[in-house]
Amino acid sequence: MTSATPETTLPEIVCIGETMALLTPTDAALADAHAATISLAGAESNVAAGLVAAGRRAAWTSRLGDDPLGIRISSELSRRGIQVWAERDADAPTGVMFKDPGAEGSSVYYYRRGSAASRMSPGHLPAERLAGVRIVHTTGITPALSPSCRAMVDQLFDDARSAGALVSFDVNDRRALWSIEDAAATLARLANAADIAFVGRDEAERVWGTATASEIRAFLPDCALLVVKDGDVGAIAFDGDAEPVFVPAPTVEVVEPVGAGDAFAAGFLAATLEGAPLAARLQAGHESAARVLTIAADMPPLD
Repeated sequence: MTSATPETTLPEIVCIGETMALLTPTDAALADAHAATISLAGAESNVAAGLVAAGRRAAWTSRLGDDPLGIRISSELSRRGIQVWAERDADAPTGVMFKDPGAEGSSVYYYRRGSAASRMSPGHLPAERLAGVRIVHTTGITPALSPSCRAMVDQLFDDARSAGALVSFDVNDRRALWSIEDAAATLARLANAADIAFVGRDEAERVWGTATASEIRAFLPDCALLVVKDGDVGAIAFDGDAEPVFVPAPTVEVVEPVGAGDAFAAGFLAATLEGAPLAARLQAGHESAARVLTIAADMPPLD
């Protein structure tokens, strides 16, 4: 972990979770490819990138392997203006993800079991490190990585609040990482305990059997601010006992949907830091997501 950050550059939001190297073949399906591009993939670093693109100060923290892919990830995030608070692990590798866009159905393959990030544990981001931070953001991917990561997220919620920060949690269920039983229980517990939670209506139905936004709210009654996203329909926010606020999604020509949910969270959280009304925060989320939906990348392009 890096040394203490001067107050003048203290991040407003800290995002915690795994970022992997992403390899995408460019000339054929993965089994037959001879060329590929190397980039990166990670929900929490996507959010950090979106926040910086919106003019906010953001840090990303995790563990990376002491390897070239870890260096590449750290360098790319730093180049985007994200503060990188990453520990290097000499005994575990950086995770890797392969896309297979040439295959029927377009598949992805993860090689993250035993990765450096999966070895995060309680105390990775202590309360004193969060002094002055306004929001701590993570997703349901992080507790799915390992038992130690799950314990780390539980501690993170407590430490963030001890430091005076809000906890933001995006459900972001990844079916390949854990059983539906473990996912349903853990994701419900964390989303219900968050100050701000994001969930897709479709993933909530898949994991919890809740078919509508109202059912999701009834299932998560203790979450202070719950945002339910419903694809190209729109998003609705439940803020305590106030009347829910709905903002329709804009019509866009989708190039690739990956990363849009992270971009929505970044736009919403950036507007939250600005003190914007709830409807304006939802609109900012939609606009941020739209920018990513219209490009073949998970992050907003650099100027």
